[in-house]
Amino acid sequence: MGLKIEVIGGIDIGSNAVRLLIAHVITLNGELTQIRKVSLVRVPIRLGADVFSNKSISNLNSSRMIEAMKSYALLMKLHKVSFYRAAATSAMRESTNGKLLVDKIFKSTGIRVDIIDGSVEADILASSDVSSTLNPLKTYLFIDVGGGSTELSVVKKGKRLASRSFKLGTLRITRKIDSESEWRHAREWIKKHTDGVAYVHAMGSGGSINTVFSQSRKKEGKPLTYKHIFNYYNNVKNMTYEDRVIKLGLKPDRADVIEPALKIYLFAMKWSKSVDIFVPKIGLADGIVKSIHLGHLEGFPLPPQP
Repeated sequence: MGLKIEVIGGIDIGSNAVRLLIAHVITLNGELTQIRKVSLVRVPIRLGADVFSNKSISNLNSSRMIEAMKSYALLMKLHKVSFYRAAATSAMRESTNGKLLVDKIFKSTGIRVDIIDGSVEADILASSDVSSTLNPLKTYLFIDVGGGSTELSVVKKGKRLASRSFKLGTLRITRKIDSESEWRHAREWIKKHTDGVAYVHAMGSGGSINTVFSQSRKKEGKPLTYKHIFNYYNNVKNMTYEDRVIKLGLKPDRADVIEPALKIYLFAMKWSKSVDIFVPKIGLADGIVKSIHLGHLEGFPLPPQP
């Protein structure tokens, strides 16, 4: 069978940003050897800013979405992507006009978008196998923080025991529409699934934790401590938006959501009694690519381009 290199695209339409990942999936004699990222493009459209305030996606952001997807279709064509999948999460599934926008995207670009529910999102994230590079004998709590929701998974001895999505996201918190009951449910879920485990390691996914990790100058594969996250959180909490952009060098669309994001990580770590957190830099788009390769998700061929 020999060496085979397949080019697969994964599109993550989140509440804060829309990401396109193009990856080489490399197999040797039928066995997966590597998934190598070729290109990662991110556009901060912030669909959640519309939906969590007005229940629908604005005409402006609908137009931006269509233009972004046109660009993504062209990029996938240039990279000779064989198969792709586009998944929309919290903002699109809660919007009153999400399905209408999906139809407009398809008519304008030929790109098919699936609006997935929270459980499917958690399953796709878990399929990215973030724990495969870690100790298979230990227990991990995977925490993926987005603009509209947080996906949690518990992995023990290399096997996923449970996954669940909670309506706790950075844009919800900044707009003060996160509910006390959802925080309570998340706490109870984490405690239930980590009870009796002597030592739980956290695994963090999302732009904010990636930013903290990059600025820490830690080596890949080394965890951040709870204390480090806590100190960073207190630092940004006491800074103005301008100082976060200028002094910390944060992107404008990261500077206003990093505080609520770190709040979620800190509470999740506290409830699971995690003293450190690994940051493998893997997200929903990675899970989509892996799931297409494994046959867990159907991959769609690129539509003909005009």
